[in-house]
Order: sequence, then structure tokens, then C-alpha cells
Amino acid sequence: MHITMLGTGNALVTECYNTCFVISDENEKNNFLVDGGGGNGVLHQLKHAGFELQDIQNIFVTHQHIDHLLGIIWIIRISAQLMNKNKFCGSLNIYSHDEVINLLYDITKKLLLPYQLDFIGRQIFLKTANDKEELKIMDHDVKFFDIHSDRTKQYGFLMELDGGKKLTCCGDEPCSLECESYVRKSDWLLHEAFCLHSQAEFFLPYEKHHSTVKDTCELAERLEVKNLLLYHTEDHNLKNRKELYEDEGRKYFSGNIFIPNDLEKIEL
Repeated sequence: MHITMLGTGNALVTECYNTCFVISDENEKNNFLVDGGGGNGVLHQLKHAGFELQDIQNIFVTHQHIDHLLGIIWIIRISAQLMNKNKFCGSLNIYSHDEVINLLYDITKKLLLPYQLDFIGRQIFLKTANDKEELKIMDHDVKFFDIHSDRTKQYGFLMELDGGKKLTCCGDEPCSLECESYVRKSDWLLHEAFCLHSQAEFFLPYEKHHSTVKDTCELAERLEVKNLLLYHTEDHNLKNRKELYEDEGRKYFSGNIFIPNDLEKIEL
């Protein structure tokens, strides 16, 4: 299995795409998209990552912020168009908590054409996920969980990989005490890192309820994580982001650190 980062940036980036990614099996015909970024740029990213839209069968939306949600509207629209032409033969399942699902229903009813809306409930299914709910996605066990944000309701997920390995995604906020049990001893932790700790006074991550590289690496070290993937970053340091973030992170984390660029693929 592998993960393809469609986007790695925070809400206001202009030099890369907003954070979203695809988890795939070995033949890339069974794919799980997490979030959609802030617009139709997700279509560009999927295309340039080598994905056909009809090969995305399952989507998870962490929360309703526009840099995660609006790309999903485009995916629903284009998927419905493909279905109308019999070019999308399977179903598309979109999972999230109740607030996001209700919002998706409301937006699509206001913006999509009647024939596109007709596929919702027929081939496109908006499914409410509950805290601690477990289901199968790509034949792997997945558990959704509330990250206990004090700002916007947001879910993360825990996915069992091949060989019993564990991947944990904490959405785009710092891991809370209530969620540490999901993260502890994860083989892979996907976690936001808004900026370098050395640049916190410039980027003000705490005002935005985000972490620095140092914060996230200290968390991963304490919770015995093996591989840490950092995303949802600023884009001012994009050219040297890998080097800078790795240099700071290795001072606080002894495992493997990954700071991917947009469209980069990482084996899990």
C-alpha cells in the first residue's frame, strides 16, 4: 500500500495545494481519498498523480473548513457527469460526521444540476460516520474518531494496514489527550505541522490551533510512533521545506520523518 499526497499545504497556501491525500492498494484501482482541498484543483492533482476519478470509491472528509471540503463538491459533480455517461460504473461512498454530511447535502442541492443530484442516493452515497464507528474500506478495518476539537467538529481515523500495521490520521489539529490512545505505537502517524518552531513567532501557529514541527515530533516520540508524516504546512519555505523540517524534527523524534511534496508517493 502507499499514500499519494495530492496537497500538503494549509488553508492559505498559493505555492502548493491544500492538504489531501489518497491511500491506495498495489494496483491503484482501489483508492481511499481523504479530504478534497479548497476547489477544483483537486481534479488537477488527481490527474497529475495518475488517478482516474472513477477509481476513487471511498472518500473521508475530516471537517467542514473550506480548504478540506470544497474540492469534494467538484468530485461529486464530475463523478455524477461520468455516471450519466456510464463511465463510472461503481459507487462513490463519502463518509464524515453529521455536520459535514448535512452541509454536503445542502450545498449540492443548491449548486448542482437536477440530473447530477439524481445520482446522490443511487450511486453517490453520503454516509454519516459516528465517533468510534468501525467499517471496512479497501478491505481494511477503519475506525473513525472525534478529535475533540474545541473549534470545529472534526474526525480523524485509524486504519489497519497489511501485516497488522497501524496508520493514524489526526486531521489538521494537534492530537488531543483524548486521542492519544489511537496514536500510541502507530506505525504511521499523519499529523499537521504548521511551521518550524523556530519560526513560530512569525507564523503564529498556536493562534490558529496548530502545531510546530517540534511539537509534533515530541508528541510522536512520546507516543512511540515509528513513522511520522508531516503536512498542512506553510508554503514560504517550500523550496527548502524538506531539509528545514527534517533538521528541526530529528532533534526531537528518533523515528522516520517524512515531509512530502505535492504529488509525492510514499510506501506504507
